[in-house]
Amino acid sequence: MRPGERSHRERFESFLEVWLALADDLESGESVVVVEGERDRLALERLGLRVPLAVLHDGQSISAFAEGVARGHRRVIVLTDWDRKGGVLARRLSEQLAEGPAVPDLEWRRRLGQALAGEIVHVEGLYRWARRTAERLREDLSGRLS
Repeated sequence: MRPGERSHRERFESFLEVWLALADDLESGESVVVVEGERDRLALERLGLRVPLAVLHDGQSISAFAEGVARGHRRVIVLTDWDRKGGVLARRLSEQLAEGPAVPDLEWRRRLGQALAGEIVHVEGLYRWARRTAERLREDLSGRLS
C-alpha cells in the first residue's frame, strides 16, 4: 500500500460509518433520496434504506422532476453517481430545487464519495461493492447494516 492510501478495511469502515449516519438522518421521514436510475434504487434498498426513493430518469425534464419531488418533502438528498455525468445532474437538480420549498442536500453524496475514495463511481454498484468487501474482510454485512 502506498503512503496515504487507505486499506480495504479503512474504506469499508468509513463507508459503513457514513451509511449508518445517513440512515439515522433519514429517520425523521421528511426527506426523499433521489437516484439516477432503477438499479441505483434497488442497490440502496438492498443496503437497507427504507425511505422514499425517487428515480431521476423517469422521462421528465429535470425542472418537472424537481417540482414533483419537492412536494411533500422538506429536504431532497441527491445521490447521483460519482462520475462527471452524475456531478452535472446533481448540480442541475440542486439548482432547480433551490427555487422551491424543499432544500437540496448534496452533502451525503460528497461524504459517501469521500468514504469510497474512488473505489466505485456508480450508485448501482454500492451493494455489490459492500458485499464483496465484507466477504473479503470476513464481515457480516447484514449484521453491520442493522
